[in-house]
Amino acid sequence: MEKRKLSFWQIWNMSFGFLGIQMGFALQNANASRILQIFGADVHELSWFWIIAPLMGLIVQPIIGYYSDKTWGRFGRRKPYFLVGTILASIGLVLMPQADIFISFLPALWVGAGFLMIMDASFNIAMEPFRALVGDNLRTDQRTAGFSIQTALIGFGAVIGSWLPYALTNWFGVSNETSSGIVPSNLLWSFIIGAIILIISILVTVATTKEYSPEELASFDNDSVETEEEKESASLMDIFEDFKKMPTTMRQLSWVQFFSWFGLFGMWVFATPAIAQHIYSLDHTDSSSTIYQNAGDWVGILFGIYNLVSAFYAFALPYIAKKIGRKRTHAISLIIGGLGLLSIYVMPNENWLIVSMVGVGIAWASILAMPYAILAGSISAKKMGVYMGIFNFFIVIPQIINALIGGPLVKYAYNNEAIFALMISGLSFLIAAALVYKVKDVDDVVKTV
Repeated sequence: MEKRKLSFWQIWNMSFGFLGIQMGFALQNANASRILQIFGADVHELSWFWIIAPLMGLIVQPIIGYYSDKTWGRFGRRKPYFLVGTILASIGLVLMPQADIFISFLPALWVGAGFLMIMDASFNIAMEPFRALVGDNLRTDQRTAGFSIQTALIGFGAVIGSWLPYALTNWFGVSNETSSGIVPSNLLWSFIIGAIILIISILVTVATTKEYSPEELASFDNDSVETEEEKESASLMDIFEDFKKMPTTMRQLSWVQFFSWFGLFGMWVFATPAIAQHIYSLDHTDSSSTIYQNAGDWVGILFGIYNLVSAFYAFALPYIAKKIGRKRTHAISLIIGGLGLLSIYVMPNENWLIVSMVGVGIAWASILAMPYAILAGSISAKKMGVYMGIFNFFIVIPQIINALIGGPLVKYAYNNEAIFALMISGLSFLIAAALVYKVKDVDDVVKTV
């Protein structure tokens, strides 16, 4: 038997929940540093707080992948995890910018960091099964399109999340002014709206998507059949054994992912202080000023632009990959993104940064689609969830390393000039591009035989 061929709209609905997940993720990426600085964090401390994000991914995704591979009930295999993750992430979104209401128990900064942890753990609970669902439901010839549509929805959701604070202030008159320790109203309402859209979008996926049963998946691929002996001997510790036995393609992709996500993390953490200092000529310590808040809102616009570019570029990725191959497509995209980040240093004003973000958007679309499309062809259906979770190691480990060394580098090596953290991010993209050529794409090899 063969899996049924899904229509564009069936694939769209299957991935629609990612719109809400990425909207919440974008709100976090563009604004968490600013919120933590409002609560009292210094610029060189930001990466230490952000270590929470990759640490949650390192712990949560492989575990969720393992259990979602073995889950089957009235609600399906992957969908129960979407729902649980969504509810918890929504709670974190609503409460993180309002952490000051808990100051009678703990300092607002630590409460804010705690809700950042809840958000990240919850996003990971919801996100990992989405990656596995594409591998479960789509035929080999539709996987690139599936991950590309998923990337487009990620882009659209991120645009909404990134632009929302700016839009509320400039289009609807919601204040972006802040006082010591108080998050501005435009951020408070943005996070609340993000939580509502997250819940709605996940419910669309749950209501419209049918999952294959374990028996159906076994009929498509004999290698996906789990024997009774395997079921009896299975345990969570198998994750470590699976890690040791990961496919060659996955090992090769791990280095590409390492440098890609090392660069992304540096951009997310230090974009606001870097642009406020380097482009707006703001004093390093003045994070509560109106100019800094305006710079933060503009960073949200810039993040929205790169995500908008990624959404449209994602639709072109299957066609480009068909013409020149997935590896070359990914390498060229990463080079364009690296040059985009490096160009920030020479841009004369904030408007020119739009050009830089176009390059970043092209790389971002490819990072979210090409590695997963290449990986899916090299792993068994019965291990799809756990290997997608293990693959996340190579996303979160570079972020943890950057989180540990990024702040001290800014303080001691860059003299608190955060712009140099963005330059290192650009160089990391270029290194990742060079490493793509060492990857063996199993599906492409099959096609050429």
